[in-house]
Amino acid sequence: MPIEVSPTPLVGRREELRGLAELVGAGKVAAGAVLLGGDAGAGKTRLVAELTGQVGADGWRVLIGHCLDFGDSSLPYLPFSEALGRLAADSPERAAELVERNPALGPLLPRHRLIREQSEAGSADASEPTGRAALFDAVHAGLNQLGADGPLLVIIEDVHWADQSTRDLIRLLLARQFDSPVAILATYRSDDLHRRHPLRADLAEWSRLPAVSRMQLGPLADADARALIRSLADTAIEEDELRQILDRAEGNPFFIEELVDARLATGGQLPVDLADLLLVRLEQLDDDGRLVVRAAAVVGRRVSHVLLAHGTDLDEARLEDALRAAVEANILVPLGGDGYAFRHALLAEAIYQDLLPGERVRLHARYAAALANGEVDGAAAELARHARASHDLDTATRASVQAGDEAMVVGGPEEALHHYELALELLSDRRGAEVSGSDGRPIDRTAVVLRASAAAAAAGHLVRSVALADNQLRSLPADAPPLDRARLIHAIALTAQVMDHQMDILALTSEATQLMADQPPSALRANVLLVHARANADRAHDDDAARWACEALAIARDLDLAAVATDAKILLAKIDARGGDPQAAEASISAAIDTARAGGESFAEVRGIYHLASLHYAQGRVPQAMELFAEAAKRACALGRQWGPYGLDAVGFGAIATVVNGDWDKAEEMVDLTGLTAPEFASALFQSVAMEIAAGRGDLRGLDLLPDIRRSWDIDGMVAITSGPAAIELYGYAGDLAAAQAIHDDTIATVHQLWQHMDFAGRVRLAALMIGQLARAATTAGSAERAELVRRGDELAAKAERVADRVRYLGPEGRAWVARSRAEKGRLHWLAGIDPPDEATLIADWRAAADGFEQFGHVYETARSRARLASVLLAAGETGEAGKQARLARETATRLGARPLLEELSGFESEGPAPVRGSTSRLGEPLTTREQEVLELVASGRSNREIGQQLFISAKTVSVHVSNLMAKLDAGSRTEAVAIARRNGVLS
Repeated sequence: MPIEVSPTPLVGRREELRGLAELVGAGKVAAGAVLLGGDAGAGKTRLVAELTGQVGADGWRVLIGHCLDFGDSSLPYLPFSEALGRLAADSPERAAELVERNPALGPLLPRHRLIREQSEAGSADASEPTGRAALFDAVHAGLNQLGADGPLLVIIEDVHWADQSTRDLIRLLLARQFDSPVAILATYRSDDLHRRHPLRADLAEWSRLPAVSRMQLGPLADADARALIRSLADTAIEEDELRQILDRAEGNPFFIEELVDARLATGGQLPVDLADLLLVRLEQLDDDGRLVVRAAAVVGRRVSHVLLAHGTDLDEARLEDALRAAVEANILVPLGGDGYAFRHALLAEAIYQDLLPGERVRLHARYAAALANGEVDGAAAELARHARASHDLDTATRASVQAGDEAMVVGGPEEALHHYELALELLSDRRGAEVSGSDGRPIDRTAVVLRASAAAAAAGHLVRSVALADNQLRSLPADAPPLDRARLIHAIALTAQVMDHQMDILALTSEATQLMADQPPSALRANVLLVHARANADRAHDDDAARWACEALAIARDLDLAAVATDAKILLAKIDARGGDPQAAEASISAAIDTARAGGESFAEVRGIYHLASLHYAQGRVPQAMELFAEAAKRACALGRQWGPYGLDAVGFGAIATVVNGDWDKAEEMVDLTGLTAPEFASALFQSVAMEIAAGRGDLRGLDLLPDIRRSWDIDGMVAITSGPAAIELYGYAGDLAAAQAIHDDTIATVHQLWQHMDFAGRVRLAALMIGQLARAATTAGSAERAELVRRGDELAAKAERVADRVRYLGPEGRAWVARSRAEKGRLHWLAGIDPPDEATLIADWRAAADGFEQFGHVYETARSRARLASVLLAAGETGEAGKQARLARETATRLGARPLLEELSGFESEGPAPVRGSTSRLGEPLTTREQEVLELVASGRSNREIGQQLFISAKTVSVHVSNLMAKLDAGSRTEAVAIARRNGVLS
C-alpha cells in the first residue's frame, strides 16, 4: 500500500530520488538495502512516497511499517505487524497462504496483537509462545516468497523509535541475502540520535554490511527552497519576507511549509505545532540541562562558553555536565574554539519563545552587564540587543550608535542604518532627556541623523536618506546652530543630487553656502561649496558651477581633502565634456582618480572610475566603458556599497552597456536579483534593463515588470528613459498603439517634471521608436487612419529635430537616434502611401541610421537599421546589397534571439519558400511567405503600387507574386483568388 503523495510538488529532491531508486534496485533484477537518514522535516517521508509511487508503477509490491514512540511501552516488531496487516488487507488470500506456509508469522498479524486476542490466547489451551529464531526465519522466508511473485520493497519508517527486538530483526534481514528481488529501506531521524541512542551503534554495524548503503538527506539548496516557498505561497511573496523564511527554515522543507502557512495566521510567530515538536527535545534533559539551553537561547543561535557561564548560577563542573547532556541530545553542537550552536535556528527560537517574560529580562540583563563591564568580549550590537531587551535604554542607545559605527567600518550600511534608527527611536523615547555617549558628553541627535542618512544612502535607500535628514532639518529649533543646518542641507543635497528629487536643491545649497560664508576653510565648507556647484551644473549654470567647484578645489588642496578634490575635478571635467571637449574631460577625470588613489579615498576613486566609464560610453567606446563599469562595481561591492550611489549605477549602466554591446545573456545575469534583497530603486533599475532585453526579444511578459518599475520613475529619470522605450516597443508588438503612445507621453512628462526641461536627449530615442510603431501600424491601417498616423509621426519627428538642435552635445548615440528618427519618418510616409520620399532619399536615411549605430557600437539597433535598409534597397532593385544587409541583420537577430527582427526579415526568402497555414495549389505546391503577405494585402483592397510600397518591393515584383498565387489557387482573377483562399482557410 503506497504512501499518499502530497499535493505539493516535489522540489529539489530529484537527484536524491534518482539515487535512492538506484540503491534499492529499481529497474534491476537484484535489489538492495538502504538506510535513509535526515533531520525531522527534511522530507524523508515525502521522498519515500515518491519512490513507492515510482516502483509501484513498475509493478513492485510495497510493504510499509512504522515504528512509533511508545516510550517504555514499545510493542515488539510493530512495523512488521503493520506491514503484514497491510498485506492482509490488500491481498488476504496471499497473506493467508504465507501464514499457512510460515506459521510463525501468525502472531504478527495485527488482530492477534489486540488485548482481546491476547486474553483469549492466555486461556488454558493457548499455544506456546513462538521462538525468536523461528519468527525471524518466518519473516525472512515470507518476504522471500513475496519477492518471488515480483520485486518487493519493504519500508520501515522511523527506526530511531524501534525497540530492540525490531532492530534485531532488521539486522538479520539486512545481513541475510534473499533469493528473490527484495529491497529493504529503513528511515530514521539523524537529529534524534544523541550519543547514547542505541541506534547509533546499530547503524555503524549495519553500514558495514556489503549489501547496505547509507544515504543522508540534507537541507534543500537555496534555489530549491525558494522554489518551494513560491509554490506554497497562495499570494505573491516579497523578497525580504522570502529571505526571512529561508534564514529561519535553513532548507528544512517541513519548517518551510509551516512558516509559509504561519505568514498570515500567526503574524510570523513560530507555529505552535512546530514549536511543540522542537520543544520535545528539552524533555530529554535534566534541570541543569534545561537551564543551560534556555540561557543559550537568550543569546541566540550561537553562544560562547564564557558568556553562557554568566547566564547561569552553575559551577563549572555542573555547567560542563549540562552542556555535555545538551550536546548528546543533539540540541547543541560544539563550535570550533570555545562555543556552542543550536542544531537548528528554529530550535533556539522555540525555546526563547517558551521562556517566561521575567526569565528573558533577567537573562538579558546578566548578559548586558557582562558585556558592558568587559567581563566578556562582544560586539556593540550584542550589547545593544541585550540592553534593549532588559529595558536599560541608556546603555542600549549608546551601544546602538556604536554598533552602527562598527557596521559602517566593516562595510555594512544596511545593518548600520538599522542600529542608527534604533538609537534615534530610543532617543525619542527619552522625551528630550539627555543620554550620555561613551565619552560622557550628551549624544547629538543631529549627528546620529547624519550617520543614519549616510548609511541609508550607502545601502541604496536614497529616498529614506533624504527623508531622515530633511525631517531633522525641519524639526530644528530657530536658535539651532547654523552649522547643524549646513550639515543637514549638505546631507540632503549630496543624496538628492544622485536621484531625481523634486525639491529645490539649488535653493537649499544657496542657503548652506550663506550659512558657511563667515566660516573659516573646513571640510564641511568645501563639501557645501561642492554640492552647490553640482546644483548649479544640474541647472546648466556651468559658469557658476565651475566657479564654485574651483573654490571647493582650492580648499581641498589646502586642507588635503582628497575626496573633495577628486569630486571637484570630476565635476569640472563633466563641464568640459558638455562644452565639447571630451579629451580634456578624460584627462581631468584620470587625474582625479589618481588624486583619490594617492589620498587613500577608495570610494572617491570608485566615483572617478564610474565617471570615466560614463565618458567612454558617451563617446561610443562601449567595450572600454563596460570594463570600467565592472571595475567600479567590484570596488564598490568590496567597500559594502554595492547598492549605494555609483556602486549600483556601475552595475546598472554596465548592464545597459552590455545590452548595447550585444551580449544580452550576460546583461540578464548582471541584473538578476534572485537570492538578493535589493532596495526598491535597484530593483527598478535592474528590471528596466531586463525589460529592454524582453522588448528586443519580443517577449510580452516584459510588460508584467512595468507596474513595479513605474513606481520608481518619480525618483530617477533614467529608470523612466530605460523602461519607457521598452514599453513602447512591447505595446507596439502587442498591437496596442494607444498604450504605446500613452507610455511615450508619460515618460516625457515624468522626466520633464524631474529635470525641469523638455529638451532632453532621450526624447529623440522615444520619438524614433514611437514613429517606428506608427509605421508598423500603417501596414494594416485604412486610408483615413494612415493619414492620422502620418500626422502624429511628423509631429514627433519635428520635436526630435528641435531637441537635436537645442542639446549642446548629443554624442554618437544621440546622433544615431536623430538619423533613425528621420529614417523612421520616411518609412512611415512610404508605408502609408502619403507623400513618400524617393527611394534614394530613403536609402540614404537608413544607411545613415545603420552607420550611426555601428559607429556608436549598438549591435541590435545596427542590425534593425540594416534590416530596414535592406527592404528599401530591395524595393529599389539593388538585390545584391539588400541581401548582404539582410544577411548581416539576420545573423545578429539569430544570435540575440530577437524574434521581432527575425519576423521583419522573413520577407527576404533566402531560406526558400515556406508553407503557410496549410494552403496548397492543385499540384500541392505551397504559397511562400511573401505570396501569403501579398494575398492578405490584395484581400484588403490594396493596389500593386500600394502593396509594393508597404512591402518595400517594386510594383512589378508584386505583379509576379500575384500571378504566382493565382496559379497556385487555380483562380482566374484577384477577387476569385481571395474567395478561394477564404474558402480553403488560407485567409481568415
